[in-house]
Amino acid sequence: MAEPVRLSKLMSERGLCSRREADAFIERGLVFVDGKRVSELGTKVDPACAIRLDNAASRQQQQRVTILLHKPVGYVSGQPEPGYQPAVALIRGETQWRDERRPGPAFLPAHLKGLAPAGRLDIDSTGLLVLTQDGRVARQLIGDHSDVEKEYLVRVEGRLDARGLALLNHGLSLDGVRLRPAKVAWQNADQLRFSLKEGRKRQIRRMCELVGLRVVGLKRVRIGAVRLGDLPLGRWRYLAPGEHF
Repeated sequence: MAEPVRLSKLMSERGLCSRREADAFIERGLVFVDGKRVSELGTKVDPACAIRLDNAASRQQQQRVTILLHKPVGYVSGQPEPGYQPAVALIRGETQWRDERRPGPAFLPAHLKGLAPAGRLDIDSTGLLVLTQDGRVARQLIGDHSDVEKEYLVRVEGRLDARGLALLNHGLSLDGVRLRPAKVAWQNADQLRFSLKEGRKRQIRRMCELVGLRVVGLKRVRIGAVRLGDLPLGRWRYLAPGEHF
């Protein structure tokens, strides 16, 4: 028989919610395992068990928002650093972008509670940054087994031959760990297009350094099926119903 596992861990692995949310739901008695309500933290269960959330938990998840921000250079993705503001400081009513195709709901201050970046975007990089209240979205984008592709336009200086381009696609290691295959091609004379399924710290800049290039500009334009599109710099919008990464 399979070794029992913590219920909160199993819920996270199945994408039902984050582990923190799972603990909160369990504590409130909003989780059923094989039809039985579970309310004790740390409960271990059969990995093959059936898990169901109470309707109250499902409604709470549906009310959580995910925000798409066009982050400017100079803002940090997560915790503030001396002299710099966190990107979440840009999420205000006056910076919301609403066009005819995606008008979205009006901004509510409650949407800032628990809002956190789902992934990083360096202080000297710009482009699409996701902030969410929903642990399911966060796990999808930054979990250990995330397979969501992220696309970047990268302006570089230096010379790159065919061998260097091949190494960028597959063959480089960082900190002694081999990188997953990437898709890298020239976009124009001085700009590369990178598509990656991992997000190591300053990965693209370090990859470029290994083949003799210097990055002078980096912009993330897509995460999964969601594109930056014409979202203006420094503005944000809600992830629309039916939009999925």
